[in-house]
Amino acid sequence: MDILQLIDRLEELFNESKAIPLTHNALVDEDRMLELIDQMRIAIPEEVKKAQQVIAQRDRVMAQAQEEANRTLQLSRDKAEQLIQKDMIVQDAQRRADQIINQARAEAEATRADADNYVIETLMQLQDQIARLGNQVSNGIRVVQDDQMRKATSSPSAISANVPEKVEK
Repeated sequence: MDILQLIDRLEELFNESKAIPLTHNALVDEDRMLELIDQMRIAIPEEVKKAQQVIAQRDRVMAQAQEEANRTLQLSRDKAEQLIQKDMIVQDAQRRADQIINQARAEAEATRADADNYVIETLMQLQDQIARLGNQVSNGIRVVQDDQMRKATSSPSAISANVPEKVEK
């Protein structure tokens, strides 16, 4: 079943659910929801799962880098507040925090590019495998057709039709 149809069915199930008054919660038929989730798991091809894992990993790395950058920035700001009387030190701390943020962003972008390259490489390998399988299928069909043609031309009626009769003198 198409994943978009399953998503539509999940949305329909949600829309059919009963709202719990005074909350943002809703009661959903557990069996139907679990059945839809199982169908969705089956419907998602393995390569899409791998790509999603790579993207999730990339997002985690980016989130960690952003968190580290935020921590570093906060530490730099705290330090700058302590040293507010010394203007040069504050300016140096701000420059260092900006460098760290820029470095973290560059590393996150590099990780994103690596993840995108991995996805492209994996999909290209899959495309090559599919092309090889297509060639194998075509070769198999050709072999069977050639065999059929050879058998048809080597049958007894075909052989007698091709052998000239002896002419008596």
